[in-house]
Amino acid sequence: MKKIFSVMAAMVLLLAFGAGVSAAGNDAMVRIVHASPDAPAVDVVVDGKTIVEGAEFKAATDYMMLPAGEHKVEIFAAGTVADGKPVISSDLTVEAGKAYTVAAINKLDSLELKVLNDDLNVTEGKSKVRVAHFSPDAPAVDVAVKGGDVLFPGAEFKGVTEYSEVDPGSYDLEVRGAGTKDVVLDLSDTELKANMSYTVIAVGLA
Repeated sequence: MKKIFSVMAAMVLLLAFGAGVSAAGNDAMVRIVHASPDAPAVDVVVDGKTIVEGAEFKAATDYMMLPAGEHKVEIFAAGTVADGKPVISSDLTVEAGKAYTVAAINKLDSLELKVLNDDLNVTEGKSKVRVAHFSPDAPAVDVAVKGGDVLFPGAEFKGVTEYSEVDPGSYDLEVRGAGTKDVVLDLSDTELKANMSYTVIAVGLA
């Protein structure tokens, strides 16, 4: 089992300030993550404008403001925007005041965009965390307290758990094969700060 997850040890930890932070006016907040394990570096174009250049696997942008409504998102192999041949083209609809994470997931020949609705509202003094499973050839997993209770059960590929609100602090977590006690990834000393919202993404290939 541990060999299966040898490359899934790559984790992307995304965070956002919580405690009521939101986009203002008619804008939405959008960030982009390169989570396709065998895709090259990419350029990202939104509505004909290049907003990200040369993003490598596991790269994540800060939040960017986009007007509410529908937008055309195109992903190109880095340096090929002028050729006009995107690897993937998709429409993205966003609402004013909302926050989103847009992840390019799956293998290159099946590349797709996964849109996550980000909840940045955190109870004052608390932390909030969720887990996304974006490793395309890995089985389902549980995320648990080390030697203890399961926090996020049965996360499957493309799955995103609900948020769990916890006290801030350093946590010894572990990833297990779903429904088992087999530890496949040690996440000791995972630091969760107060008033922050976290998304932990499992990436890579088995």
